[in-house]
Amino acid sequence: MKTNRAVRTPGGLSVRLDVRALTVVVLLLLAALAASVVLIGTGDFPIPAGDVLRTLVGEGDAGQEFIVTELRLPRVLVGLLVGASLGIGGALFQSVSRNPLGSPDVLGLGQGATAGALTVIVLFSGTANQVALGALAGGLVTGFAIYALAWKRGVHGYRLVLVGIGVSAIVTAVNGYLLTKSDIVDAARAVVWMTGSLDGRDWDQVWPLLALCAVLVPLVLANSRGLRMMEMGDDVSYALGVRVERVRLLLMLSAVLLTASATAAAGPVTFVALTAPQLARRLTRSPGPNLAASMCMGAALLVTADWVSQRAFGAEQLPVGVVTGVLGGVYLLWLLVTERKAGRI
Repeated sequence: MKTNRAVRTPGGLSVRLDVRALTVVVLLLLAALAASVVLIGTGDFPIPAGDVLRTLVGEGDAGQEFIVTELRLPRVLVGLLVGASLGIGGALFQSVSRNPLGSPDVLGLGQGATAGALTVIVLFSGTANQVALGALAGGLVTGFAIYALAWKRGVHGYRLVLVGIGVSAIVTAVNGYLLTKSDIVDAARAVVWMTGSLDGRDWDQVWPLLALCAVLVPLVLANSRGLRMMEMGDDVSYALGVRVERVRLLLMLSAVLLTASATAAAGPVTFVALTAPQLARRLTRSPGPNLAASMCMGAALLVTADWVSQRAFGAEQLPVGVVTGVLGGVYLLWLLVTERKAGRI
C-alpha cells in the first residue's frame, strides 16, 4: 500500500503527503485530547466526560465551572504544553545529533535548568515565579555552553553528545553541592521541584508557555525541510542550498528554549523528550525528524502519565516525574533487549 501521495494545490504547487504519518498525528492528537478530558474529570469530585465537555463550552453549573476552569484545566493545559515542548525538543536534538540518545535528558539541559532553579531556591529563597525564571536561565546557559564547547568548524552530532554528557556530569555535581549547602526546608522544597510535578499549576504557568510554543513551534516546523536534508550530511545539505549552521543554530536554540521553558513550568520531567520521538517514529515508520508526531506523542504521554500518577496508587498521588521515569526506564530496557536480539549492540 502506498503511503506517500502528491497533492496539487490550485496554484500549481505540488505537496508530498505521507498518509500514514498524517494519520498517526491525528490519532495521537485525539488521544491526547481524550486523555485530557478524562484527566479533567478525575479527582476528589469526579465529573463525567460529558459534563466536562459541556462545562468547557460554557454550559456547566457554577460548581463544575469553578472546578474545571480554575482548578483542573490549567494543570491539564500545562501538561499538554510541557509534553509537546519536550517531545518536539527531543526530536530536534536527536535529529541534529543524529543519535537516538541525543535528548535533553542526556545532554544535560534538564540538569542545567535544575541548577538554575536550585540556585534561586537555596541562595535566594525565591518565589515560584523566580524559581521558574532561574530554571529558564539555567537551561539557556547550559545550552549555550554545550554549543560553544562542541563548536569546531561547526557542530557535529558525536561531539555534541559527548560534550553534553560531560556538561551534564558537571552540572549534576553542582546540583548535589547546592543541596548539601541548603537548610532542611529549602532542601525539601528543592527535592520536590526536582521530581517534576504538575501539582498546583495554574494560569500563570499556562500563558507564558503557550506564547512561547505559539512562536517557536511554527518556526521549527517551517524549517523541518532543512532539518530532513541535514540528516543526509552537511555536504549534501550545502549542495542542496541549505544554510546548515544557520538552520542548526536556529533549531538548537528553539529546542533549548522549549525544553528550558517546559522544565521551568513543571520541573525536570524525565524521559518524555527521549522516548516520545522514538515512539512516534516507530508508529509513523517515516524517515526524518517526525516533529509533529513527536509533539503530539509527548503531549499524550504526559497527560496519560499524570492520570496514572493520580489514579493508579490509590489515595497516594505521585508526582508525574516519577511515573515518566518508571515508564521511560522500562522503555529503555525493552529497547536494549530488542536491539541486542537484532544484533545491533
